[in-house]
Amino acid sequence: SPLVVFDDADVEQAVEWVMFGIFWNQGQVCSATSRLLVQDGIAPKLLRRLKEEASKITLGDGMNEGTLLGPLVSQGQLDKVVASIEGAKKQNIELLTGGNRPDGFNRGFFVEPTIFVDVPEDSDLWTEEVFGPVLAVRRFADEGEAVRVANDTRFGLAAAVMSNDEDRCQRVARAFRAGIVWINCSQPTFAEAPWGGMK
Repeated sequence: SPLVVFDDADVEQAVEWVMFGIFWNQGQVCSATSRLLVQDGIAPKLLRRLKEEASKITLGDGMNEGTLLGPLVSQGQLDKVVASIEGAKKQNIELLTGGNRPDGFNRGFFVEPTIFVDVPEDSDLWTEEVFGPVLAVRRFADEGEAVRVANDTRFGLAAAVMSNDEDRCQRVARAFRAGIVWINCSQPTFAEAPWGGMK
């Protein structure tokens, strides 16, 4: 699912929701906003802050207080996520942070919170569901490009937009081809609302 961040968004708020949208439950969420589209003007600051915050994530036993990222659900899922990461590395996609088994975690299905940037639109990392703590980032120039790239997917469960321009948020939300759309947040769900995709 795409998360689009425009230049006028609050950077700290955007960082919080980007992190939650992909690293909550180790990214093992059907609606995880695993594709980040960030407008050119805000991209350097946002990516710098994402790297800083990702490096602070505490890994460990999910039952321990203070753990923010636990293990993946199985060896099979770990193998799938690692294969996606290694595939991106082989394509020389820029790795911003993570991309390995964390130090000191030789047992268990752990992988570092991982962010790749300038991910090609035709790469598996961009087009396939990794279902792990892996974020794929692309920059965009304008609203039209953001909507086009966000909708260029066979999945259509969820999408999110972040901007301080309410009119733009509403316009982009209507343009998304997704079953649920969030404005200035990511992942809240409501029992009163339907849940489902469009594709």
